[in-house]
Amino acid sequence: MAIVKTAISLQESLFEQIEAVVEEMQISRSRFFALAAESFIQQHENQKLLIELNAAYDDVPNAEEQELLRQMRHKKFELVADEW
Repeated sequence: MAIVKTAISLQESLFEQIEAVVEEMQISRSRFFALAAESFIQQHENQKLLIELNAAYDDVPNAEEQELLRQMRHKKFELVADEW
């Protein structure tokens, strides 16, 4: 796997927080940013999946469809009423 170097700009306070975490975890800054990026990407993918799932299950009939279903049930009842 190829390694790519990049430069980023951070607020000093954020950089200091990162330095504290990498020291505590005993990992390099590069490893920290790789882990952070992987975590962010996974959260982003999960959010996209959640949106897709919600869209797939968001098929509740609207008011017009509910009225049509009510009319269909009523008509069905009328058609079978004499058969009972």
